Amino acid sequence: MFQPIIHSFFDEPTNTVSYLVSDPITKQAVVIDPVLNYDHKSGEASVASADAILRKAAEENFLISMVLETHVHADHLSGAPYIKLKTGAKVAIGEHIKDVQQIFRPIFNAMDVSGEGSEFDVLLKDGDHFKIGNLDVEVIATPGHTPACVSYKIGDAVFVGDTLFMPDYGTARADFPGGDARQLYRSIHRLLSLPPETRLFMCHDYLPKEGRDKFVWESTVAEERAANVHVHTGVSEDEYVAMRQARDKTLSAPTLLLPSIQVNMRAGKLPPADSNGVQYIKVPVKLVPNAA
Repeated sequence: MFQPIIHSFFDEPTNTVSYLVSDPITKQAVVIDPVLNYDHKSGEASVASADAILRKAAEENFLISMVLETHVHADHLSGAPYIKLKTGAKVAIGEHIKDVQQIFRPIFNAMDVSGEGSEFDVLLKDGDHFKIGNLDVEVIATPGHTPACVSYKIGDAVFVGDTLFMPDYGTARADFPGGDARQLYRSIHRLLSLPPETRLFMCHDYLPKEGRDKFVWESTVAEERAANVHVHTGVSEDEYVAMRQARDKTLSAPTLLLPSIQVNMRAGKLPPADSNGVQYIKVPVKLVPNAA
């Protein structure tokens, strides 16, 4: 079996890991979860992270044919449109992006959003297979964090998005609209049913309060089964759901939640420009009871 060449790129401001994954024979490649650098305080955006991926692809003579999104990210803006612009790559995501768009379109009054996922070039179903050169890519639906979450199995490697984190950090939250802790538990156990030597590549890493001082983002099924602090062997579904729901109540919203959802449900594109030609990110205002 051919195994992929994997290059990782860590964006520390958003704790996000992007991947450049290629077939060693044909040099065909995909980019998984690219980041657009965005400063929420100033509204300034840059393509520095995406350019780093493109430079590496050029150095290795890789031909990027697809951008694979694991889900609509709530903590960073996608660099997919820039990768597409520079390479002609198609942008793909799980088919349940439709559900995510239908949830968030009314929240932001985003009437330009299709609700059918047509902003993306390819909508992927659970169990779909496609090729990167000689490599087979299998799509594994892993909803729970969001309805549209998918993982990508490429050779002995699985890119799990926000479904799992490193064993000492646990699992993703499930309290965003459309999230479901019980569904997340089942998705995680679908991944943990893979062969123990299967490599798992995270979309994020956060340093635990103690134990290590270095960011890492690769684990294995065996390591997660044995040591994941949320779902190690012996944790029941009901125990997990109770823990996840209690923990989620203590978590604050990600800094880039509002801009990320608006951009990423549009396949990484900014909202349409206003009449003055400027593109804006909306912030819905929620007045507390009795507010003036």
